[in-house]
Amino acid sequence: MEIKQLLAGYTAQLITKVPNIIISLLLFIAFWIGGLILQKIIHRLSIERKLNQELLNLAGRVAKICMIIFGAVSALGTLGIDVSALVTGLGLTGFAVGFALKDTLSNSIAGVMILLHNPFRLNDVISVAGYEGTVVEINLRYTTIQSNDKVILIPNSTLFKNAITVLQTVDTISNEQGK
Repeated sequence: MEIKQLLAGYTAQLITKVPNIIISLLLFIAFWIGGLILQKIIHRLSIERKLNQELLNLAGRVAKICMIIFGAVSALGTLGIDVSALVTGLGLTGFAVGFALKDTLSNSIAGVMILLHNPFRLNDVISVAGYEGTVVEINLRYTTIQSNDKVILIPNSTLFKNAITVLQTVDTISNEQGK
């Protein structure tokens, strides 16, 4: 008899929580779909306005992940779970990961700044921190320059911290070839 009463109590509790479970699932799914839509909007804007693809693809992925995390925390809060410890844990984990990856993050943030501000472009001849050559690639971690028969990978944080001398721009090179 006691087992039936116990099961009846659990069933009654489950039935009262079903609306919260459904709302939480719908909330999470809405944030997930919103993240996908936001990522696609950012991707389309980058194509239409001919902006830096790599930078905006990264921004789109970050926006989608943030939306999913925010949706998960909101859904858990809707279920009645105390999310303050979870948010604190995520903050501390983010701090620890950021501290462990500070050089990589420094290069990536400097890469974003270089891609946003365009102090130099592909095929420009630059000199920085004792290195001189033609810029052949710019990505989030490194800028690759070619000098004679050497390929030099310069961390973007080095470019961000040191003075960059643009010796020849693409426009100057094309004007000299046209003469």
